[in-house]
Amino acid sequence: MENKQQIISDLQGLIAILNDGKEGYQSASEATDKIELQGVFLKYAAQRAAYAEQLKTHILTHGGESENESGGILGALHRTWIDIKQALSSKEDTAILEAVVTGEKAALEKYDDVIKDRQDHVDHLPLLQEQRTGILDALKEIETLLIQRNA
Repeated sequence: MENKQQIISDLQGLIAILNDGKEGYQSASEATDKIELQGVFLKYAAQRAAYAEQLKTHILTHGGESENESGGILGALHRTWIDIKQALSSKEDTAILEAVVTGEKAALEKYDDVIKDRQDHVDHLPLLQEQRTGILDALKEIETLLIQRNA
């Protein structure tokens, strides 16, 4: 029973992070005047929403539920998104991109923590790895945009 609860808890934690990311990207899209950046941010907000829905399906298969439609208050990660919101208020694209990079790195760390527990997550490990790759790809794109802004 503890094992099942741990699986559900881990997936709920990832959903909270994905919702944080979705909200962060939506806020970022509203904070910039650059249409190119708005499009990138909205693309990743939609991706995070889709990832959360996929994980909710897995929670249901383990007998749990996830009604969480917003982000979580998870210590360092929450502080990361507070930093992002402060950067967004500056309306400076470089600060916004840097804040998003920080958020994505925190999300990757959480995915890595969950993926390490291969035995508990064997039935959805490919999905977690696929989502982690998507987040890593987003991070790389955001870092590229940041480098272009600073060039």
